[in-house]
Amino acid sequence: MADGIRMGTARGRWVLFTTVLGSGLALLDGTVVTVALNRIGTELGAGFAGLQWTVNAYTLTLAALILLGGSLGDRFGRRRVFALGVAWFAAASLLCGLAPDIGTLVAARALQGVGGALLTPGSLALISASFHGPDRAAAVGAWSGLGGVAAAVGPFVGGWLLEWSWRAVFLVNLPVAAVILLVGLRHVPESRDPAAAGRFDVAGTALGAVGLGGLTWALTAAGGGAGPAVWAVGAAGVAALAGFVAVERRSAHPLVPPELFRARRFTAANAVTFLVYAALGVLFVLLVLQLQVVAGFAPLPAGAALLPVTALMLLFSSRAGALAQRVGARLPMTAGPLLCAAGLLLMLRIGAGATYLGTVLPATVVFGGGLALTVAPLTATVLDAAPDRYAGVASGVNNAVARAAGLLALAVVPVLAGIGGADYTDPPAFAAGFRAAVLVCVGLMVGGAVLAALLVGPRERGTGHRLPIEECAHCDVAGTALHPAPERP
Repeated sequence: MADGIRMGTARGRWVLFTTVLGSGLALLDGTVVTVALNRIGTELGAGFAGLQWTVNAYTLTLAALILLGGSLGDRFGRRRVFALGVAWFAAASLLCGLAPDIGTLVAARALQGVGGALLTPGSLALISASFHGPDRAAAVGAWSGLGGVAAAVGPFVGGWLLEWSWRAVFLVNLPVAAVILLVGLRHVPESRDPAAAGRFDVAGTALGAVGLGGLTWALTAAGGGAGPAVWAVGAAGVAALAGFVAVERRSAHPLVPPELFRARRFTAANAVTFLVYAALGVLFVLLVLQLQVVAGFAPLPAGAALLPVTALMLLFSSRAGALAQRVGARLPMTAGPLLCAAGLLLMLRIGAGATYLGTVLPATVVFGGGLALTVAPLTATVLDAAPDRYAGVASGVNNAVARAAGLLALAVVPVLAGIGGADYTDPPAFAAGFRAAVLVCVGLMVGGAVLAALLVGPRERGTGHRLPIEECAHCDVAGTALHPAPERP
């Protein structure tokens, strides 16, 4: 497979189908639950903090372990670890569907995140390892667009499943996982990093998990008052994250190889990722609640309200990736978040008595257009800035940044907006908090656009010689190699 699998072939379609469905399984579950939060809270007697943790427990373990998931795939086989993650995710989904109380549900969601951490980086890494050259760019564009569709369609699917029970939101994962395993093990080629060796970075993994967990708990608990315990746990979380950075700089086998961040485009793309996905992490939870609690939408119409985002991601993400190939990533990565910010401002009009056509549709169309313009160039920039041998790690870093951003934002933004307790059952209180939270998200999107404009420049020129574009592992439009292509056997 020295030349890679070709797009448009039967095997190429199977690889794309499996990886998109696998990443979509994790993305879909991350968003589909938001539609069920109101029903879960009512049935299980949970406060708003319980709803936050229903989302954050999953995101916490996903963000904390996704780097390890990428490293495991590079070392033991990306397909093997991907399949293990899918099976684990399905088993945890069964536990979620059977949970008798909010505490059990939160624990099961944390286990789900472990499965997500194993399968998510493997999805994109399998594409990067299976396709080469222009086929890789096309595959990444298709993966980004269809993966974004899975995230956006989640609330709609959740609303439909809630017609039966909130438990169906989790149980539906079982047959989907079975299809992924059957197709993936038969049609997807195995790949690994032959240079991967040595021990795993256990200390870095532990410090990252403790740091994110402590900081998230402290930020969430601050909604009830920042007492000594909250400050102590928050400080411990910050110290653990600082320790994580120190360990990574000294480790012989780091989860995050320091050389990845020597490429300014890689660092800049991840900084933009953090701001954009922080806004998304808050919006996809609070908007669906706003539509149900304040605007009076039933779960199914509330989920269906985001269908324009789905359609726009499906239609234009691949084209946005192609645009970035022609004109560079800076323009779409700047314009996209600004368009998202404009859509968010239109969402301020969503309140009591809001109608779909007059209020919700214009906001979601503008927001969806911005998201479609942003996602594919952002993903492609991250992969292009990393050597092939770090495909799984680079994917894991970017996913960890995205998940950590959503995790921390969902912990802190509701506190800043004054949402807590039983506010999700009080329309006026929730509406006021929603407006404040949306304005914070606008600021995050604008910040992402500014960073992209200032820092996502042309691909850095290395010391390598110029190669024909089909011979480059990572080339700009002019064909200048950032990293030499891997040697061919």
